Amino acid sequence: MPPSPPRAPLTVADTVLVGARVRTLDPARPWAEAVALKDGRIAAVGDAADARHWRGAATEVIDLAGATLVPGLTDGHSHPLWGVEMATGVDLTAVRDLAGLRAELAAAVRELPRGGWVTGWGLDHNAFGDRPVHRDLIEDALGGAPAFLRLYDGHSALASGRALEAAGITGPREFAQRASVVCDEAGRPTGHLVEHAAMNLVLPAMPRPSAADRRARLLGLLREMAAAGLTGAHVMDMEDADAPELLAAIEADGPLPVRLRLAPWCMPGIDADGLDHLVALQRRAGRHWRIGGVKFFMDGTVEGGTAWLERPDCHGQGTDAFWPDPAAYTHAVHHLDRAGVRTATHAIGDAAVRHVLDTVELLGDPRPGARYRHRIEHIETVPDAQLPRFARLGVVASMQPTHTHYTRADHTDAWSRRVGAERAERAWRCRDLRDAGAALVLGSDWPIAHHDPRQVLATARLRRPAGHPEVAPVTPGQALTGLQALEGLTAHAALAAGEEAAAGRIAPGFRADLTALAVDPATAPADEVATAPVRLTVTGGHLTHRATD
Repeated sequence: MPPSPPRAPLTVADTVLVGARVRTLDPARPWAEAVALKDGRIAAVGDAADARHWRGAATEVIDLAGATLVPGLTDGHSHPLWGVEMATGVDLTAVRDLAGLRAELAAAVRELPRGGWVTGWGLDHNAFGDRPVHRDLIEDALGGAPAFLRLYDGHSALASGRALEAAGITGPREFAQRASVVCDEAGRPTGHLVEHAAMNLVLPAMPRPSAADRRARLLGLLREMAAAGLTGAHVMDMEDADAPELLAAIEADGPLPVRLRLAPWCMPGIDADGLDHLVALQRRAGRHWRIGGVKFFMDGTVEGGTAWLERPDCHGQGTDAFWPDPAAYTHAVHHLDRAGVRTATHAIGDAAVRHVLDTVELLGDPRPGARYRHRIEHIETVPDAQLPRFARLGVVASMQPTHTHYTRADHTDAWSRRVGAERAERAWRCRDLRDAGAALVLGSDWPIAHHDPRQVLATARLRRPAGHPEVAPVTPGQALTGLQALEGLTAHAALAAGEEAAAGRIAPGFRADLTALAVDPATAPADEVATAPVRLTVTGGHLTHRATD
């Protein structure tokens, strides 16, 4: 009998990953040891012995030395485009009181070039204690310099007197959305600007980064995100119309380190032509980016008094929607739904969450392909009666576990005091939503909180900052399991984007978006997950990060 011909390779791969514990999240094969990548896709998944059949002369073989390989981690709510401009100047995230704030500002003034502005970001409302946000609290530290300081929530800012003067803000203003220039009893601006329309009044007077600077900063940020293990992000903004051109310019030199899915904003006052423009934008895409959805705001923030609540907060505020006519919001969502466009709505307060669910329910029985087309962002407080509606209506819950860092277990923080103890006890109900059958995508909301997905994974389980066991957890009954947290950044993120047939699992034919960590993120202690070395990050088959140690 003649000898058998040599066995033909099943696949000649571009890259073969071996030496890994592969947690696939694929029910057909939950575990594997080797993965082959070809043309940006997963070509094969198998045992260690299978890998030799996938190699060709040009195949790169990477030994992961016992690391755990999981589907690529995706941040379900991030702002890299808006954030590279928002997170400029002095990093105020570590400031805890007014003395610390004034010290930071005084130091910034000493380094300020002639005619420059002091800018800052990440300022915690709790730094003001029981005092209202007011420019008088910082003017003496500024020495007359104009200053614009964004509070951590991204929905409010503090402007100095010189900044208000430069922007021509001398009193209250009227807006099409719920926004305000806060004024004292005499009608003089306090410097507290609430919501985007009010903050945007100052931006034309401020120095703006050049296109080259924006491009360099965005690319640097995306590389940092990839080094932390991210392969994708759901970008909840496209405020600048030139964002597609910016991304295309970066991709002209190579693929983006992180896959971006953008959702431009839809604001109150939009007409049918504006909605049709948003529909048309959905066709724009690049190699690793695309416009895929529309972002709405149904309310603002608790600390700013603009969250839409069923009952007023402790200051008698919070009873108004961001859209002065909530029915107009419903009309806009239905218009986009008819065109097959996905929507994501910022809804923090219980009334806001209810209205979004009501809006989706009015669409009727889910149409083919429409389940999980709509999602709600943040969901900071929600009563029991609304929980089962998410699963029944096919509405995705999108939450950011690290937002709990701005609250305290004893409810002495600004957020908890504002909503009251009853609502604070049902804060960030991640576990209750999962137990009620909801799809739950997790994210960071960078730059509101850090983009590192390992921190998100850890906090989802701990309900406190990782590495700080002395800090009491916030509503600990809402902790997720390690597997649930991982699904929130993988399988459920794919579901929320309508990409469950192409992403969120390690299976043949799926996108080659992969993250390798030194520990298993589903089973290792959460505090260890938060700092686990990232061995490898792969986006679309491209190695975007590789550990050198």
